[in-house]
Amino acid sequence: MSETLPGVLPEVLLECRNIVKVFPGVRALDDVGLRLEAGTVHALLGENGAGKSTLIKVLTGVHAPDGGQLLWRGEEVRLRTPLEAAHTGIGVVHQERNLVPGFSVAENITLQNPPSRRGMIDRAAMTEPALRCLAEIGVELDPLTPVAELSVAQKQLVEVAKALYTRSKVLLLDEPTASISPQETERLFEVVRRLAARGTCVVFVSHKLEEVFAVCDTVTVLRDGRSVVDSAPLADHTHDDVVNLMVGRAHASAALTPRTADTTSPPALSLSGVSTASGHRDLSLDVRVGEIVGLYGLVGAGRSELAKAILGLDRITAGEIRVHGKAVTITSPRQALHEYGIGYVTENRKEEGVFLEQPIVRNITVTVWRRLARAFGYVPRAEETAVADDLVERLGIRVSSVHQLAGELSGGNQQKVSLAKWLAADTRMLVIDEPTVGVDIRTKRTFHELIWELARDGLAILLISSDLGEMVTLADRVIVMGDNRTRGEVGNNHDYADMSGRIIRLIHAKPGEPAAN
Repeated sequence: MSETLPGVLPEVLLECRNIVKVFPGVRALDDVGLRLEAGTVHALLGENGAGKSTLIKVLTGVHAPDGGQLLWRGEEVRLRTPLEAAHTGIGVVHQERNLVPGFSVAENITLQNPPSRRGMIDRAAMTEPALRCLAEIGVELDPLTPVAELSVAQKQLVEVAKALYTRSKVLLLDEPTASISPQETERLFEVVRRLAARGTCVVFVSHKLEEVFAVCDTVTVLRDGRSVVDSAPLADHTHDDVVNLMVGRAHASAALTPRTADTTSPPALSLSGVSTASGHRDLSLDVRVGEIVGLYGLVGAGRSELAKAILGLDRITAGEIRVHGKAVTITSPRQALHEYGIGYVTENRKEEGVFLEQPIVRNITVTVWRRLARAFGYVPRAEETAVADDLVERLGIRVSSVHQLAGELSGGNQQKVSLAKWLAADTRMLVIDEPTVGVDIRTKRTFHELIWELARDGLAILLISSDLGEMVTLADRVIVMGDNRTRGEVGNNHDYADMSGRIIRLIHAKPGEPAAN
């Protein structure tokens, strides 16, 4: 955490006074206060839908406030565009990637202010500042690599480097560790501390409270669009205090209803000696009816890539996939769903899981249009709405109407919509990739209950998660991966201290060492 010299008051860089933002039918921000001081790391907390994303958009010039004041170094300002906010000194790293896929790493990092020569953009001169910014966060990437070729974690780190390039005095980090490994997270924390030490205010938005308490100095908590705590010292609050402030009542984490998987039943999904075009070699695993099998590993272990190969999005070069004992060749997610009842909840909900510009009803029923269709492909609006209404109620999706655009929902509710479309299709197997990245404590708990209940109802679930606590909570067995291979398997006793030790030892085991049981 950052330190201030005794008797020296830190400069107030940015202040919100009584900020109001109204959308049709929704008061998204109501009398919000925020005070950001130089040289501090400020936590901005709240559940999904509390108003964090809206406040960030107000601070970065995406939305104009409908009431209240924004003050930059004591002077009232109006931030009409993101570029105007950036020029003022406010930078942001969004939770979802905001990069140009066809541009190189260097072009993306320097995009807001590219080096030029004689009035022309100097692409050759982009390399040095890009390498410098990447080095600041300890990342080794070829600056000429197209961003489209990077992993999700690498893209996130390029976003951080891009923000460093602008030398912002206020830097908003929206769930910056959502898709990066613990080692990369600690490296990022070191960068955050260095930025604070040189006078930057870093605003840290995260649902991982252990990270908040590790790196932040002050805290603002939003609930239902209002600031219930405004720029208070974090040291004055405990973990439970913060949770209670976010949810509005004492928070209790009840145990999940007991569930026993039948480990003697034949596999619903079986991989035997599978190799893929992405580099997997001789990989085998089974998932049974009513069982949750976890895939755990560090970023780059090959878990998401394996999921895509199972769904036909990558080529299987050797080995065999069996569904309920029958050897199959899957070439697309559509075939996986309609022929074998396999659904895929992707980690990248914005680009792959949800159609943001389409209404919720269309997102949920897209998998069942063929079932609902009448003559000439006509899908009755009433039947479509009934299916969507039922799943919105079942999953507790917070919407004004199923005809609302999916892009208007919070991240947690978008993830529920992504899951709902597969439940609408009565899938028998689900591959779920990072289900709770970027969602709040209560929504995370809801997802855990949903996944648990789906398994209890007989679905076979292959769960990919970088959240070790989530894996220990949900999985019946944990398969540990590294370098596109399985390192071993651990039977889950749901004892976090024991399980985390066994899993981490497997991750860092040398080739040939015995696997944990």
